[in-house]
Amino acid sequence: MIRFLQRDSRVVKAFFVVIIGLASVSMVVYLIPGLTGQGATSADVYAVIYPHWYSRFVSSGLTVTQVEVDKLARQQMQRQHYPDSPMLLNLFEQRVGPQLVQKQILLAEAEKLGIQATNDDVNKFLHKGQFGEFLFPNGQFIGQDRYTAFIANQFNLSVTEFEDEIRQDIVIQRLQSLITAGVTVGDQEVRDNFRKSNIKIKFDYAVISADDLGKTINPSDDELRAFFKTNAARYATAIPEERQITYFAFTPDQMPGGVPQPTQQEIQQYFNAHQSDYEVPEQARSRHILIKVAAGADAKTDAAAKAKAEAILKQLQGGANFADLAKKNSDDGSKDQGGELGFYRRGATVPEFEKALFSQKIGEIQIVKSQFGYHILQVEERQPAHSESINEVLPTIQATLIRQKAAEAEASYAQSLSTEAIKNGLEKTAVAHHLQLVTTPLVNNLGVIAGLPDGSQMISKAFLSRQGDPPQPVSTGEGYAIFQVTGVAAAHAPNFDDWKSHVLDDYRDQQLPMLLGQKTTELANKAKAENDLAKAAKEVGATLKTSDLVGASGQVPDLGQVEQVAPQLFDLSVGNISGPINAQRTGVVAKLVDKQEPTADDIAKNFDQYKDQILEKRRSEAFSVFMGGVMDDYKKNKRIKTNAKPQQGPQIPGA
Repeated sequence: MIRFLQRDSRVVKAFFVVIIGLASVSMVVYLIPGLTGQGATSADVYAVIYPHWYSRFVSSGLTVTQVEVDKLARQQMQRQHYPDSPMLLNLFEQRVGPQLVQKQILLAEAEKLGIQATNDDVNKFLHKGQFGEFLFPNGQFIGQDRYTAFIANQFNLSVTEFEDEIRQDIVIQRLQSLITAGVTVGDQEVRDNFRKSNIKIKFDYAVISADDLGKTINPSDDELRAFFKTNAARYATAIPEERQITYFAFTPDQMPGGVPQPTQQEIQQYFNAHQSDYEVPEQARSRHILIKVAAGADAKTDAAAKAKAEAILKQLQGGANFADLAKKNSDDGSKDQGGELGFYRRGATVPEFEKALFSQKIGEIQIVKSQFGYHILQVEERQPAHSESINEVLPTIQATLIRQKAAEAEASYAQSLSTEAIKNGLEKTAVAHHLQLVTTPLVNNLGVIAGLPDGSQMISKAFLSRQGDPPQPVSTGEGYAIFQVTGVAAAHAPNFDDWKSHVLDDYRDQQLPMLLGQKTTELANKAKAENDLAKAAKEVGATLKTSDLVGASGQVPDLGQVEQVAPQLFDLSVGNISGPINAQRTGVVAKLVDKQEPTADDIAKNFDQYKDQILEKRRSEAFSVFMGGVMDDYKKNKRIKTNAKPQQGPQIPGA
């Protein structure tokens, strides 16, 4: 060390500059609150991702904003036709938020590996990718204005945002290709997998029904009482909490003074404020007869479809009725309406059809070829882009304003009645306004209020209230009700006599799996011992059935999907009898009566396609493993900081 310090003073100075600099950074990191990433991010930030271990210290994280999460969540809700609901929005945000975080992490990992996508890459995708046929029909660009409109209408994005999304997708695809480049599959494995996946079998099978077997379980009252006592904890709250509700309700026709009508000034103000809603783009109305041609059809099939279309065209040119020919010949759902398609705007249909729709002469009939086949198309009317006048939309505006005013008036009246009821009580308030006071029997949180169109909101609010809480208003679907909880019965255990039928069901459900397993095993043993499934089925009271010739994904009554429930059947030889098969609500024993395996020609014909499928699956699995490891590393080293909202309510249907 001393020798080092005796060296060139410039080297020594540089050394001390580095040491002092590192010490300063350490002091800054540890003395400034929040700089190490432990503090909360701001409210408009959903998450911050730190690509490197030092990123938190130099404020170089990648940000996913709450605006981005909200925007993507709303787009997915719109595409899946969900209503605009705060609860649903929250649920969709919980799904898309982690997706955006994962995407940023993938992009960060790709950047570390030097993976990029240029503007030329984006342009190539736009030419040759899934949008190529629309954006560049016959190799010609549709124009910047139509391109911008298409992106806005289809994706609710600007051109810059759309092209950035494409660029990022290309980068991630290249990352995936790099990570999975070493994934392979052997030819023999492909052949074996194809053979196994394409075997078809037919079998006789004996079925023991759990429902029928359950009826044979008939315990004595003493056994049921003992079961009830042993499972006391299970029945401690079998009868759920119930509430008694007292309320009075009104409907719109009971509103004092009725619903106020909108004034001309209010109508004009609404029209002025919603001008964009009344902009009608260029559109054309048409009808067609579709002669469908499947994608990839051979030349002979295509020629036959074209000839049929030309024959129909000649009939129409000779004066035949368009609607009649559409109903008789069209392969499109519009045939029931005589081929009528209504109005289409630009960007709403395939390029070839759209080109004819906006260029063909009105009334003229032509054949148009698209990816769906041959259209015998007639353009009936074309409207230029225009703004609707206030007179054209007057009925719609009036109806909208009347609904708004009615809703506001009802809510206001309900609030005034609620205030009055808090002061004078429900009964006096109901009498003063000539409304009927009702007290319900005890209801649970899944019950119904018989006297209301929709009592679900009342019940929901009642179970969030306490007995004696002040009266409060609630919508009933056709007006409002003012209610108060006037009685509460806590959840409690039933007595045995009242609950006996439920106890019997529970007892049977507990005994049934073991009994079903025993009976199915007995059936299998008898069938194998006697080599006679039919005889064994008769002896144990099972029902004998025969399947169709099915593959792995085939569905068989009382069994289910063969591959999932009984994959062992594909390994049997013809004449063999299976062991016991547990199909949840049935017990099954099967005997193979036919087995058809794919031929060598079948395997050779499908080899390349099947190999690609296996490779794609393996690569997807390999990339998932890679992604899982990356995510674990980011989480372990606290390189993701999230302000995610807490989950609320039920799961998204279909999510």
